Amino acid sequence: MNKLKDSKIYRICCSYIFPIILILYPLRHINIGLDFADTGYNYANFRYVGLEHTDALYFFSTYLANVAGHFLTLLPGGHTLLFMNLYTGLFVSILAFISYLFLAKRMEIPATLAFIGEFVAISICWCPTALLYNYMTYMLLLVGVILIYEGLTQDKEVYLIMAGVALGTNIFVRFSNIPEAGMIAAVWAYGIICRKKIKKVVRETGFCMLGYFGSVILWLGYISVRYGLASYVAGIKKLFAMTETVTDYKATSMLYGMFSGYIDGGYWLSRILVFLVPGVVLCFVLPKGWNWIKRLICVFFSVAAAVWLYRSGFCKFEFYSDGDIYRSGVLFLILAMFVCALRIFSGKTEKKEKLLAGMIILVSLITSIGSNNGLLIGINNLFLAVPYVLWAIYSFCRKADIRLFAVKAMVVMFLTLFLVQSIGFGVKFVFAKSEEYNAVDAKVENSDVLKGIYMSEEKADSMEEIIEYISDRRLTGKEVILYGKIPALSFYLEMPSSFHSWIDLESYSEDSLDTAIDQLKAEISEGEELPIVIFSSNLIVDMETNSAEDMKLSHIFDYMEEYGYMETFSNDMFVLYEAENTGDKK
Repeated sequence: MNKLKDSKIYRICCSYIFPIILILYPLRHINIGLDFADTGYNYANFRYVGLEHTDALYFFSTYLANVAGHFLTLLPGGHTLLFMNLYTGLFVSILAFISYLFLAKRMEIPATLAFIGEFVAISICWCPTALLYNYMTYMLLLVGVILIYEGLTQDKEVYLIMAGVALGTNIFVRFSNIPEAGMIAAVWAYGIICRKKIKKVVRETGFCMLGYFGSVILWLGYISVRYGLASYVAGIKKLFAMTETVTDYKATSMLYGMFSGYIDGGYWLSRILVFLVPGVVLCFVLPKGWNWIKRLICVFFSVAAAVWLYRSGFCKFEFYSDGDIYRSGVLFLILAMFVCALRIFSGKTEKKEKLLAGMIILVSLITSIGSNNGLLIGINNLFLAVPYVLWAIYSFCRKADIRLFAVKAMVVMFLTLFLVQSIGFGVKFVFAKSEEYNAVDAKVENSDVLKGIYMSEEKADSMEEIIEYISDRRLTGKEVILYGKIPALSFYLEMPSSFHSWIDLESYSEDSLDTAIDQLKAEISEGEELPIVIFSSNLIVDMETNSAEDMKLSHIFDYMEEYGYMETFSNDMFVLYEAENTGDKK
């Protein structure tokens, strides 16, 4: 092993090949799939940034993500889907690269294991990179972890201040990142591990809090000067009011989503133990001369467990949905926290490693707080956990005696299953393509925004038709009202939303829509041009077959009737309405 480490080829791989792969791998799908919801919705918020085209709730609750996204739109090609996918994909590249350097250089984890771990962590990133509020959250959280580690292990208080700044800044990337202040608990945990004096721990905590609250005050001050404190407070108030009608965002619902995931993982773990326990018992009961028989029995039980997991639907290999990786991802989270806990309470573990293990547990728990996606959002942020767990398991398998061979065999079985499934998921899964089981081999030929993007023929045909109509009618750049899970059209058609591009979101309240329509009417009375209205064709079909009333849609129809809107275009996917004073204006 040492001879391999000293070889020139290995050093080249560690210093150049591995980092290059980690930087390029997140960009593998930037030209595949057309998503009418999350991806283009976020890009629309980036391109048409500000309260004029975005509701205050969504603008301020993810303020820095919107600002960073807007900066990306100003870069070369930033008005196109391909280049925005490239720019946002680089955030994942940077995440993996920084994690790799930290683990391989500072923690001295073998570079090969660190690389494999980061490769797997990238592969299971199911969330579109357009959701910068997630990936910027991960990035600042990672920076916070590294700075806390460096500050405590090197006794440099300036790093603790900087860690606090990173965690405080994260509140303005996504307001629900407030619980990340809990990462400062690592200061106390390390103080206990090192038996520091209370005065020293309090001082270190104070430096972290200084950076945390200092950054909060600075960002809040800037926003207050730029937009007014009242506007920011009003937007955040709407965020809290939203939980009254959207139960998914209640604290209790989000915590339930987390714990229900762990409970589901516990179910599968208990079944695995059925296969594990007999092997453990036999390893202790059978005499020492039967070591090969012990190994064969343990391998048999491990293979049997793998077969049972597959046949029971635990792991899937279709990769059309993020759910295909969910169960194995949750079980890995449980394994990661268990391994970290063992390393913390082991007397042989170095203090520095105990600190990292504790912070990995905190990251695993905190990441999922503030999201209605349950543990899926935690599975999306395993850049530290996967490499560390692989290293810890590798070390365990090298040193554990024959009596623990059953544990070794079962853990290796699960990790092999997890790694194979993760890499398969990474190669095949594309978020924008998750609902398309047909070939993705068509392109839109009449749009600069969608140039170079492959999608289904149905989507390409429908987009070409509506783009041609909008071009002929000179509607590009005009404001639009979108309804029917098609907010991405604002970015794809280069038409800013009249007030918010995804008004059929459950979190966008009926009162918010009423207020926006009243404001629109006031602007129209002052001479503003009426916006275009576009619905998804599926929505119209659903209205004709479903008697359930959509109150927000009713308000839009009332507005359209008042101003004399008429259907002027339709195809298999979209229906477009115009008022009499729109179109054909220079």
